[in-house]
Amino acid sequence: MTHRLRGPAGPAAAVAPPRACGYNPGMQEPPIPPDEDDRLRALRSLLILDTPPEERFDRIVAFAAQEFDAPMALVTLVDAERQWFKARVGTDLTETPRSISFCAHAIAQSETLVVPDALQDQRFQDNPLVTGDPGIRFYAGAPLGLPDGQKVGTLCIIDRQPRTLDRVGLAILQSLRDLAVEELARQAKGKAP
Repeated sequence: MTHRLRGPAGPAAAVAPPRACGYNPGMQEPPIPPDEDDRLRALRSLLILDTPPEERFDRIVAFAAQEFDAPMALVTLVDAERQWFKARVGTDLTETPRSISFCAHAIAQSETLVVPDALQDQRFQDNPLVTGDPGIRFYAGAPLGLPDGQKVGTLCIIDRQPRTLDRVGLAILQSLRDLAVEELARQAKGKAP
């Protein structure tokens, strides 16, 4: 079995699942949040999965990439088996399997997940997104929490080099995340432009 990474024109690459290829038996798949059924129901009620790109989300990731000088920035939505990219800078992929998703780890906690060097983090060091393309080293993902509390995805920045995020950077990322959440809340209320 292989994981399929999807690009804009369909499957772009096949990635073998970590355990099947013996990458790292210690690599941790993301935990399933205790409110998973409610979370998925809230996500799907947004009617946003698999929709075309929208400028309101594209501007947020473009600003995040520029502000943090990050080669990749994404608004991700974590579905049952995949993470789908509503907006993206720096990758042609439109989704990856949830089982190898950094963002699925981020939605399992309330605070922003910061991974300074994925090669030094046992959860991720043998992840195919680290050992292969796109070569993730740094990840920071701020969970997108809806007004009812369900975390449906993240605003994240990714780099191919290890780095850190100071308190000011963390505050900026969280403020940008809040803008994305406002757009999702508008979507939920049916007021999306």
